[in-house]
Amino acid sequence: MTIKRIPSNAQGRCDATAFNGMAFVVAYDADAAKSIEAQTRNTLHFLDVKLSEVGSGKHALLQATVFLSDMSMKPAMDKVWCEWIGSEENWPQKGVCWRRPG
Repeated sequence: MTIKRIPSNAQGRCDATAFNGMAFVVAYDADAAKSIEAQTRNTLHFLDVKLSEVGSGKHALLQATVFLSDMSMKPAMDKVWCEWIGSEENWPQKGVCWRRPG
């Protein structure tokens, strides 16, 4: 059994792992940009890099989960996402999570 691991800067964690043709990646904006558009661009660039490191790409995404602290930012995030993901053959199953205020 061979597992490919891409270590994170955080001790005890990997940014990506791959096994038996499946890749698992956590992507985030390490710069913590101020706008949701910049955060999304930075995160998607990070995702591109990590997917490449395990021999994959956005064309092979099966599912993507996006965590937003404020759903009012979703349209701006979606605009950047749709520019990045491209044509329908790249589209993964969606998964959007948010925290209810209060």
